Amino acid sequence: MVIVLAHTIASAYLYIRNPDRFGLHRTDTRVESGDSPSTCSSCCKQSHYNSSLSENFYNEEAYLPLLEAKTIPELRLAIRNAISSIVSQLDHVVVYLKNPTTGIVEADGGKTIPSDGLLWHVFHQENVSVTECPSTLLDPLSDCLGLSEEEQENHSVICIPVPGKSEEGSIGIIAASFENGISVNVHDSRFEYLKKQTSVCYQLIKSSTNTRRKSVCESDSHIESLIGLCGELYDQDAASLQIKVIKYLQQRTQAQSAFLLLVVPDTQELFCQVVGSKVLQEEFRFPGQTSCFAPALERKKPISLDDLPKDKRQELHDIAGTNINSFLCVPVRRKGGEDLIALACVLNKKGSERFCGDDAQAIRKCFQYTATVLTSTLAFQNERKLKNQTQALLHVARKLFTRLDDLTKLLREIMQEARNLTQAERCSVFLIDEDELVAKVFDGISAGEQQIEQEIILPKTQGIAGHVATSGQLLNIKDAYSHPLFYRGIDDSTGFRTRNILCFPIKNEDEMVLGVAQLCNKKTGPCFTQFDEDIASAFAVYCCISISHCLMYRKTQEAHHRNRLANELMIFHMKVTDEEVTYLDVDIKSVYDIHPDFDQFSYAPRTLAEEETPGACMSMFEDLGFISKWRIKKDCLIRFVLMVKRGYRNPPYHNWMHAYSVAHFCYLLIKNLKLEEIVGDIQVFALFVSCLCHDIDHRGTTNSFQVESQSVLAALYSSEGSVMERHHFAQSMCILNTEGCNIFENLSSMHYTQVLDLMREIILATDLAHHLRILKSLKEIANNGYNTESSRDVKLLLCLSMTSCDLSDQTKNWKNTKHIASLVYQEFFSQGDLEKALGQNPLEMMDRDRACIPDLQISFLDNIALPVYEVLAKTFPRLQEVLQNVLENRSRWEKIGQVLKLRRGNSSQQLTVEQIIALDSDSEEFEALKQANAVNGR
Repeated sequence: MVIVLAHTIASAYLYIRNPDRFGLHRTDTRVESGDSPSTCSSCCKQSHYNSSLSENFYNEEAYLPLLEAKTIPELRLAIRNAISSIVSQLDHVVVYLKNPTTGIVEADGGKTIPSDGLLWHVFHQENVSVTECPSTLLDPLSDCLGLSEEEQENHSVICIPVPGKSEEGSIGIIAASFENGISVNVHDSRFEYLKKQTSVCYQLIKSSTNTRRKSVCESDSHIESLIGLCGELYDQDAASLQIKVIKYLQQRTQAQSAFLLLVVPDTQELFCQVVGSKVLQEEFRFPGQTSCFAPALERKKPISLDDLPKDKRQELHDIAGTNINSFLCVPVRRKGGEDLIALACVLNKKGSERFCGDDAQAIRKCFQYTATVLTSTLAFQNERKLKNQTQALLHVARKLFTRLDDLTKLLREIMQEARNLTQAERCSVFLIDEDELVAKVFDGISAGEQQIEQEIILPKTQGIAGHVATSGQLLNIKDAYSHPLFYRGIDDSTGFRTRNILCFPIKNEDEMVLGVAQLCNKKTGPCFTQFDEDIASAFAVYCCISISHCLMYRKTQEAHHRNRLANELMIFHMKVTDEEVTYLDVDIKSVYDIHPDFDQFSYAPRTLAEEETPGACMSMFEDLGFISKWRIKKDCLIRFVLMVKRGYRNPPYHNWMHAYSVAHFCYLLIKNLKLEEIVGDIQVFALFVSCLCHDIDHRGTTNSFQVESQSVLAALYSSEGSVMERHHFAQSMCILNTEGCNIFENLSSMHYTQVLDLMREIILATDLAHHLRILKSLKEIANNGYNTESSRDVKLLLCLSMTSCDLSDQTKNWKNTKHIASLVYQEFFSQGDLEKALGQNPLEMMDRDRACIPDLQISFLDNIALPVYEVLAKTFPRLQEVLQNVLENRSRWEKIGQVLKLRRGNSSQQLTVEQIIALDSDSEEFEALKQANAVNGR
């Protein structure tokens, strides 16, 4: 095509340089020598015309537009301009050319050549014709030229057919009109040149059009096939989609085979699922950064076989499974980003030694439309796999967590579920016991309940399981017999052949290995896959949780059984003998037989011998009417009182005598204030029993000490607060649940529940922290009056009553009060000594070296005791005498404080608790010290 164009340009140039050579001055054969004058005139015109034509023809620009035309319309325009330049007298010009695509001969505007008339005749005869303009009625030529009726009468027309190749005839026709009298030589070489020039340019345009059309057709064909591929990508399975995409790539690039290497974004790991039309049984997965595909991952540009290091080409052969003659790898970017989603690889181009840039472009074009579908399907498949895996693991968790009561059954369940999840033939679970691995069911085969359990014990450092146990790393062995850690002895003895092994650790949250699970022989593939490794790692978490909880549950059960045995032993030694019951099973004494003032607030209950106190308790139950009202069996009451007495330890103060004196003050409140009429019958019953039980098993230490020393009691109760009080209530419930000791057994269901709830609230109210929280509300009741209809007021009054009973030793005579102070500080100082031994700094009242007992007692009375009895006396005026006793005891402590200060004025010697308590403001020593200090001016 280029050669033809060059020849055309050259011939045009030579024609212009030497027109004589081409017979430019040949005369028209129509002109004869013997013409008339008019004819001579015509000849003159002809001579003028030839001269003008020669001048115009020498203008080389007249033909250049023909060479520049790239389309048929442009060529028609160039022809009109060229012939008008050659023959300036032409009025109208029309050019018909055959459409290279449709073959229709047409002019501008899509007007086709008439099917008859002069134009049609000349077009098919292929000879130049000059004639007078035919009438419109006879020929459509005039209409084609656009001649008016006047022009039709005085104009002639010239028709110049444009020849094509010999086999295709004319390719067009040029028609023009001119005034009559202008002579035109139909054989003029200029017309011949124009025809040839037009023919050559037409062929160039036709060839170019066909080439473009062919290219467009091919492009359309590729687009259609690509659209067809996109329409076929409806599968929800990534492997099926890859097969279709790979098939298209093979056809488009003429490759014998192809595959996709999918990229894991986080790790740059590559994996292949399909090669050609074959779905791999196990996906081929390997690290991309160290493979032969690393250049494509790093540069994100296509690579060929020449770009692969020769020592790493074996990887490509392993994937393709065939010899590699040519290779092209094109990175596929994620749409809208720079991250790679895959490497598209084509192998062995048919009919060529290598792949070209067009092949790379075709691959890019393919994934421009299919990458989104592929990534979406992969994401969907991963989500579906994750969902199925999650559901499977939830099912596993549900099954495992129902076996926490039996470790052997749990291990069997773990083995069974591990086999199901990974499609393994066998499974064994080893638990670590110091330096050994212990397996109860070695082969993992399910067994019935009658199976005889036998343990297999292995050293922790032996074999594959030992390696995983010590390293804490999962081990996937594709060929067991080739692995150095595998022991063949078991296979030889059992006849079982181990092909592959997946062994994974069972670790807790601290990465400590609790055990090892070992799976043998993948049933649905040649070996265990990456997916099996992932699901085994997830499964190991559930194994760890279930095994840990099972072991913890077993320890809890063992501890529970030990505690139960200890309680049984304790109850056995606390158990009340029949002889003791018989000793008390006599007529219950009247309280007045015990002491005439037994029901008076002035009576000090501690004056009664301890061995007589159980009988006194029976008398109080009887005198308050509890025995008859609540149908308490006498022997049951005896056993209950004796069990409560034995439940108290023997610290200096918080012992049975304290409980007895607290219960006695409660008796006084109920007896003297008719408390049952104020708070209710069941309430006063619960209050009295709570007073007896409120300090059971007291250890002689405070709540804060229990927490600081991290005692067992603190571990049980510290989260709820009031450690000792909760323990006292728990021990009370233990006694009530002891056979023959439940004094509430004949209560109705409603009263039974109510009395236990009341006991809990009342005993917890003995915590002074609780009392200080409700003191403001108690003062409001004292000021505003008590509402018997308010359950809140009832509970507050019961709590106030309990606290007043607990502190009632401060309401007795001075002798009793001094004695109690001695007991309290013995207990306090004992705790202080323990705190010092623990490296702690005890409170002043606990420190025997710093405590000033009179000051501490005054502070205690002012801040704790007096507010209680002031509220009580304001609520119940009958109790003013109780308040007065407390105030009198306070004044006694003030005087002792003065004595102590006088004593210290003469000597710096420290006094013991007993010596301080023994000081009395009424003594002769007090008067002597007072006079001596007066003399000295103190």
